[in-house]
Amino acid sequence: MRRAFLIAACAALAFSAAAPSALAASARALAADSQAALDRLYAANPKAKELGQRARAILVFPRIVKAGLMVGGQGGDGALIENGRATRFYKTVAGTYGLQAGVQSYSSALFFITPSSLDYLKKSEGWSIGSGPSVVVIDQGKAKSMNTTTLSQDVYAFIYGQKGLMAGLGLEGSKITQIYPDP
Repeated sequence: MRRAFLIAACAALAFSAAAPSALAASARALAADSQAALDRLYAANPKAKELGQRARAILVFPRIVKAGLMVGGQGGDGALIENGRATRFYKTVAGTYGLQAGVQSYSSALFFITPSSLDYLKKSEGWSIGSGPSVVVIDQGKAKSMNTTTLSQDVYAFIYGQKGLMAGLGLEGSKITQIYPDP
């Protein structure tokens, strides 16, 4: 049991360190992938498109890969889209621990509503979800009842396009950091 735990921990550490940089072949490719992922979200969820029209910027991670067996990790690269174009590029990395097993990939979009939330992202040396601006995760049910005229939170998050199987519960801490500036 101890050996399996050590192997899983080493694999998760290697995965979380290598995955983000491997996903970003170039700024142009990442910008195009991020815009395509955002277009897929808009096609599947009209409320997301309404929210996008109100947002100051949208941070899109077109592909985040998560894997784990008790100990795990996840990572991916994305683009900050402002006024229809990618302006900055970020990576997200997280470690997980808990009752979990499997591999999954998904897309994520963070809609920055308030000027202060966007400033926080741009000025921070690394933003940990759970600190700084408040983030509300929107699921299908909440999206149907959401009214964009009564937005009260700093950041709204959509997680979509899940592929693979990840089962279990876990504690998670995601960190978002800038990887390179304008394309």
